[in-house]
Amino acid sequence: MGKVLADGTVEIPVVVNVLYSNATENVSAARITEQIDVLNADYGGTNTDVSKIPTEFQGVKAGDVKVRFKLVNTIRKSTTKSSWTKTDRDKNNMKLASKGGIDATNTANNFNIWVVGRMPDTRGDILGYSSWPEDAGTWKDGVVIAAPFFGKTGTSANFNLGRTATHEVGHYLGLRHIWGDTTCGDDLIADTPTQTTANTGNPTYPLYNTCYGVKRSVMFMNYMDYSDDKSLYMFSAGQKTKMQSVVSATGLRAGLRVN
Repeated sequence: MGKVLADGTVEIPVVVNVLYSNATENVSAARITEQIDVLNADYGGTNTDVSKIPTEFQGVKAGDVKVRFKLVNTIRKSTTKSSWTKTDRDKNNMKLASKGGIDATNTANNFNIWVVGRMPDTRGDILGYSSWPEDAGTWKDGVVIAAPFFGKTGTSANFNLGRTATHEVGHYLGLRHIWGDTTCGDDLIADTPTQTTANTGNPTYPLYNTCYGVKRSVMFMNYMDYSDDKSLYMFSAGQKTKMQSVVSATGLRAGLRVN
């Protein structure tokens, strides 16, 4: 079960549900451990690339989000399904044993991750997706990640540092995409600069966007952008405040604090 540590950090219990059709998709215990380690480093502000945060954004960096993750169980299930379609995703079939998936473990008090084969889409493979804090305690609550993008020893050249999970957990804890999912949109976080749209690849700092007549240097290195893994290495202080509110004693995910 979850607990609150002496310094106020919320330690979240994690259940990893692995659905595999071959050995590659059956991610090893070592890969699961390394993914948990990445989450703890990224949310603890101890990631090795934190030194890359530009001076411009040092004043608004989150540092330690005061959230940690503890693996409590791994559940594995062999399946003939290596490709999880848009229909599968829309219906969350991987989260239903009756549909060939794995039923979640007590989502009110545990953070469930499902690791699946591939999630093809017309735009290319989906890396992962998440439910929202409003889904807390429901059967579908948790994060889904495609096996190639899980941990640091996956098969993707650009998403191989475990940051897909960092990004999706951000959604699980209430964060929107940094560009607000529309041109010059609002992510409802005051200290993340407004930007035109998602960034991809490996941008070079400074990267300027103009929204509503104002030219800004944008935070493409924020975990809630779409840059490649090696270009993502920070949350903002405002994002920390949002995530902390979600796991607070009165937050939507207060159940994760239960001893």
